[in-house]
Amino acid sequence: MTEETGMLSDCFYRTSAKAMILDEGGRFLLMLEKKGVWELPGGGLDFGESPQQCLAREIQEEMGLEVVHIAERPKYFLTAPRRDGQGWIANIIYEVRVANLDFVPSDECVEIRFFTAVEASKENLLPHVREFVKLFNPTRE
Repeated sequence: MTEETGMLSDCFYRTSAKAMILDEGGRFLLMLEKKGVWELPGGGLDFGESPQQCLAREIQEEMGLEVVHIAERPKYFLTAPRRDGQGWIANIIYEVRVANLDFVPSDECVEIRFFTAVEASKENLLPHVREFVKLFNPTRE
């Protein structure tokens, strides 16, 4: 952080672990924030936390869902401008399975829905979700 602005310098990215939860048709799950934008489940890595620990914690906090599987390796990695325009973020995206979709609304998530890339591209998405939609390929090995 710079002393003058209290912000991270241009060489740092905020790193988040994000979940790619797929349905039987290969659509991915997004969650709607109170602010009216669609987001991938997950969040910022806490100091010393693994991406898998982060995802299990964030998915429970945001949606009240129990994680039953997190892939060992990420499926996607992307960077994008932060929503506030003040810097950049890096997202590590893992394929995740949950026990069920008995979603519990929270301050961070008011709705969940599965989308195709085409359907999602028509919605109000955060910049990093828009980047994910461009990369998404359900048949990718």
